[in-house]
Amino acid sequence: MPDMLVKLYELPPLAPHIARQTEHGISIRRALVPEKHLVLAWIKTHFIDIWVSEADVTFSRAPVSSFLAVKDGELVGFSCYDATKLGFFGPTGIGEAGRGKGTGAALLLACLHDMWARGYGYAIIGGVGPADFYTKIAGATLIPNSDIGVYAGMLRENEDDEK
Repeated sequence: MPDMLVKLYELPPLAPHIARQTEHGISIRRALVPEKHLVLAWIKTHFIDIWVSEADVTFSRAPVSSFLAVKDGELVGFSCYDATKLGFFGPTGIGEAGRGKGTGAALLLACLHDMWARGYGYAIIGGVGPADFYTKIAGATLIPNSDIGVYAGMLRENEDDEK
């Protein structure tokens, strides 16, 4: 899976995406360190172990570089940046309760806008799956010859631990 590049200085506004989440009763916010164990357990339950390791790192940043989607006190999605490498977006995942509501787009843009505010000019989305989604929401473009990218030689438990 290739990497993608996002021009952070050309991002669409975040506010309409946050407003849409509010209409669905979902709040998008930065994660707090005391929530780390709950967030990591949720990721482990819904996604893959590699993502747990990546998200774990984001809780050591100040401020935390993970954002959460929360509905009725329950986690429905997460997104991270500066996990595997500085300047990289991901991982991100949406649980069933957040799908089809634009929650993924809101979390993506929350991270990307935060990266821009922290001084990044560009973001890399590593090992993307839904390239069309990233292009549509953030104007991301494929990086040629980046199929294995920074993940080359990474230790893996099994074939299911794909990014």
